[in-house]
Amino acid sequence: MPLREAEIDALARHLVEGLVARGSIKAKAVTDALVACVVEMMSANFETEAVIDDEADRMAEAEARKNPALDASRLRTLIKQRLAEKKGFTL
Repeated sequence: MPLREAEIDALARHLVEGLVARGSIKAKAVTDALVACVVEMMSANFETEAVIDDEADRMAEAEARKNPALDASRLRTLIKQRLAEKKGFTL
């Protein structure tokens, strides 16, 4: 289930404000600008993962039709890992 924009925004705000409060980072911009950057990055990451998931589903389904003896869920996981590796994406 994908995260809603409000959930991503809340998560990003919690992350940025927590890092600033602990002194882990020293903000050179206003907090809202940092939160917006983190939201954009997280949204792009979730979109990429969704694309990889969809592609892995299609490929696994096609292979499972060719050979019904295959474990489709295991095959999907392996395909997803390989696709992510090819795209330089960490799951």
